[in-house]
Amino acid sequence: MKILIIGGDGYLGWPTAMHFSERGDEVLVVDNFSKRKWELEEGITPLGGVPTLHERIQYWHEATGKTIQLEVGDITNHRQAYTILESFQPDAIVHYGEQPSAPYSMQSREKAVFTQQNNIIGTLNLLFAMQHACPQTHLIKLGTMGEYGTPNIDIEEGWLELTHNGRADRVLFPKRPGSFYHLSKVHDSHNIEFACRIWGTRATDLNQGVVYGIETPLMNGRRELRTSFHYDHVFGTVLNRFLAQAAAGTSLTIYGSGGQTRGFLNIKDTIQCVALAADHPASEGEFRVFNQFTEQFSVNQLAQRVVETAARAGVEAVATSVSNPRVELEDHYYNAQHTALIELGLQPTLLTDTVLDEMFDTVHKQSSQINSGLFPPSIKWAANKGD
Repeated sequence: MKILIIGGDGYLGWPTAMHFSERGDEVLVVDNFSKRKWELEEGITPLGGVPTLHERIQYWHEATGKTIQLEVGDITNHRQAYTILESFQPDAIVHYGEQPSAPYSMQSREKAVFTQQNNIIGTLNLLFAMQHACPQTHLIKLGTMGEYGTPNIDIEEGWLELTHNGRADRVLFPKRPGSFYHLSKVHDSHNIEFACRIWGTRATDLNQGVVYGIETPLMNGRRELRTSFHYDHVFGTVLNRFLAQAAAGTSLTIYGSGGQTRGFLNIKDTIQCVALAADHPASEGEFRVFNQFTEQFSVNQLAQRVVETAARAGVEAVATSVSNPRVELEDHYYNAQHTALIELGLQPTLLTDTVLDEMFDTVHKQSSQINSGLFPPSIKWAANKGD
């Protein structure tokens, strides 16, 4: 297939590009390197640093003989979006190209507005470009489980069968997101569903849980092919942060009571899920939603697992509670369905002790490069009064 990956320089985009290239697909990655700019704004560097996308693509070619094409571009520029789709004519588009951080979006009015403009307009431009240039192309859009929030009912996969006053209908599952970033994803989902219903667009919305992990098999420990690993309070996810805190000899910081429960998956499974969606495309006019995670954990459960992991490595780690910078329920019901990808063939990579040991070993070997000043959360949901 011809696979277009938007956001190919990112934590998920680069491993996905290697996966499709390795199996023989024609791959074009598009990126405007804005994530690197946001990292500079925040004074953040991924653990160990990350080679440029140009360098990784060159090394990939030298190591495998395979080519990944690169277009430096920004889909918030509709003319670029149209031109890329007209010339490449992809079979599938994997859309990672958005501002990905809830804390970043909650810093100020400026960051909230930017997040929504960047994410929503970029996706809208992509939908119009698809309608114009390649209406049969399958859009695979990275959404988030955070769109749902923490409802007091089971979370279905995107849709809800509803009976009201004796009549029944199928509606999009109610959304109650917890940040301006998550709100932008909700708007994306509604815009994509509208395009499917009105234009006949084919789309799969992958509502992804919290991703953890450092390596995929194709990296094989090679620095030249690594992806970004964030442990900071802006772009880092909770398990990655806990591992870095334990390796650096600082307390694992649990926000509030630690009862917050979410779906999690290994970065290897993200790539599996995207490939399964590409190989089993949505039908014309179908807006398909998959809840993309493999296990559910509370923050307290993850902290305890990391403390035990560090102990097996001879490192003493402790977890402490800090004031929660977010406005969220800390004790809640959470039961999300996630059967569709399993039915398509997903083989889950579960969070075993072996997986944790391998991750901790990799992080611990680089502990001298960890900046502990990036752990404390400085962005508070309720404190911002505008700028």
